[in-house]
Amino acid sequence: MLNQFNLAKRQLATLKNDPGNMAKLQIYALFKQSTEGQCTSSKPGMLDFVKKAKWDAWKSLGSISQEEARQKYCDLIGSLVTEEGGSAQVVAQAAGSGPTYKDLVVTTEDKITTIMLNRPAKKNAITTELYTDIISALDQAAKDSSVLTVITGAGDFYCSGNDLSNFTKIPEGGIDALAKKSGDLLRNYINAYIDFPKPLVAVVNGPAVGVSVTVLALFDLVYATDRATFHTPFSKLGQSPEGCSSYTFPLIMGPSKASEMLLFNKKLTAAQACDQGLVTEVFPDASFQTEVWNRLKAYAQLPPNSLALSKQLVRSAELERLHAANDAEVARLVERWQSDECMAAIMGFFQGKAKL
Repeated sequence: MLNQFNLAKRQLATLKNDPGNMAKLQIYALFKQSTEGQCTSSKPGMLDFVKKAKWDAWKSLGSISQEEARQKYCDLIGSLVTEEGGSAQVVAQAAGSGPTYKDLVVTTEDKITTIMLNRPAKKNAITTELYTDIISALDQAAKDSSVLTVITGAGDFYCSGNDLSNFTKIPEGGIDALAKKSGDLLRNYINAYIDFPKPLVAVVNGPAVGVSVTVLALFDLVYATDRATFHTPFSKLGQSPEGCSSYTFPLIMGPSKASEMLLFNKKLTAAQACDQGLVTEVFPDASFQTEVWNRLKAYAQLPPNSLALSKQLVRSAELERLHAANDAEVARLVERWQSDECMAAIMGFFQGKAKL
């Protein structure tokens, strides 16, 4: 027993003396503090040196607020990105195991897999590469041992939707080839949500725009901070709805309210989105992370097979309609992306930004 203790002690010292490992522990601690608040869990046993090192790092943050922890987390990410020559992959490696991604942090703990969009400087806008990585992360989460899967954002934004710079990367085949390729990617992306087998929860930590809003109707729970907003400015950009929202939004909120959002670009507050059925519950921003994660940890203790099979029953009657809506929306968007109207609207968007 003494030999085991001494071995664990040496391993713990090695872990803490490695600068790379210390960075990982710091990222882990700030992530936990920003999402769950102060460390209140029991101290792990002395021989469980990895868990103890993580616990010590989290505990050392004391009573700093979740907002301050989030800011420190984003600052640390920024410094690591700079050191790595612009790549955020080191952050993904530090915060979790398994596949690593450039702009995602994927972690599994307490039977919950968390997929965090990690482009805070760009308001978590989704690039072409990030679309692909989210599909991969959802596929991995569907197969892992977790009970729930959560999607959230780093920083002050949940997600600002499609990164419009995606439309500036014209391939050799021209606009037609770009539109078709983008349509195939979007179809696969939405299908990943439609077919996801486990309970899927959105933790909307700030404003949400575009595709990050439309897919919310495909989640099983949507929890939002009271400072979140929900905006789908498709017609303003010469585009049309996606994420099955042409089917799900009228079903959830009624045709006229859905039209206000999808046709006429109305931005909803968190309270309005909750009243209209898009959001499950709204929490005060000051207690948002604590209340939500305490609840999710309790849900993650439920029998996993019962949850998955119950979701299958709830979703089964809608699967065919959802896939049909996705196909129809993508076909229309491929047309829109090739239209003069859409290109003029996107160019106007970039010109407006250039004047700021």
